[in-house]
Amino acid sequence: MADVRLCAVVITAPEEAWLADFVRSLVADRFCAGAHVTSPVRSIYRWQGEIYDRPEVHVTLHTRTEHVPAIIARAKDQHPYEVPCVVATEMTDAAPDYAAWIVEQTERP
Repeated sequence: MADVRLCAVVITAPEEAWLADFVRSLVADRFCAGAHVTSPVRSIYRWQGEIYDRPEVHVTLHTRTEHVPAIIARAKDQHPYEVPCVVATEMTDAAPDYAAWIVEQTERP
């Protein structure tokens, strides 16, 4: 496990139902061990020259950094936004038992 790098991946979306289904598919396919969905969050951003202030849904996935490219590809393919927010932050530390659980749950067959 010492050579496995872990990260948290944040994704936002316009609808909780869509995001929950998306996350379930990632867990089922072992791209992430689990996730925390937060709804609503307030997102303020600039898009195509306009400033938006809208409610969104936010998820934090717990996974291996090696799975991030596949998560990004799946989001690009399935996400309702043209440019979805998908941001990974490497975990510098975690509870050892929790980190071991993430590693175990994201082992690809």
